[in-house]
Amino acid sequence: MTAECTLRWAYDTFARVAIVASFQAESSVIIDIASRIRPDLRVLTLDTGRLPPQTHEMIDRVRDRYGIEVEVITPDPDEVTKIVAAQGSHLFYRSVEMRRLCCEVRKSRPLDLALSGYDGWVTGLRREQAATRANTQVVALDPEHHGITKIAPQASWSKAEVWDYIREHELPYHSLYDHGYTSIGCAPCTRATVQGEDERAGRWWWEQNEVKECGLHFPASGEGDPVREASPVGWGGPSAQ
Repeated sequence: MTAECTLRWAYDTFARVAIVASFQAESSVIIDIASRIRPDLRVLTLDTGRLPPQTHEMIDRVRDRYGIEVEVITPDPDEVTKIVAAQGSHLFYRSVEMRRLCCEVRKSRPLDLALSGYDGWVTGLRREQAATRANTQVVALDPEHHGITKIAPQASWSKAEVWDYIREHELPYHSLYDHGYTSIGCAPCTRATVQGEDERAGRWWWEQNEVKECGLHFPASGEGDPVREASPVGWGGPSAQ
């Protein structure tokens, strides 16, 4: 099905559907298509506390254009305080395990809580983005999030198709793309890429030969739960509270 047909199917099938937007280029397209199907669409986004200011500007531009609410999800402040107190505010530079712990606390856990009560969620994953995403299904059950349905309307789209749509429909897009960024996350963990680099090479660029995933969509490592692995070095997780 086309992306529009997929979204129509999702809204016809499920009572509560959330678009989870990072406000990268794919989010611009999904929100535009969905707004013509459901004017009361629900959009969630994660504010990790480390986003670049341009992301907040993009959120406001989308709110203004479509007249929609964007629900901003934030991490548990107590959990953030604990890991920062124990490991420092830039723990993610110290080791892969610390980076995964930071992503778990600031992104994965808040999203998991936010999606409880929803029947399905829409994401901007594309197979072309990375090897880890090559087998992305358009529709699949998501055991990582309460077994709800995960919908990726752009799974088969190319990067060129995303940008062709943005230009054709004159959509707002994240301003960091104009400064050489090809994938945008938290400010300390994202840089611009250079010609010839992988689309996600600017994410956690200091890591060598590591999976460029934070754990929202796929486990960051096949070796187990990152929080369980990292907790002995200073943070006990929710069970310790």
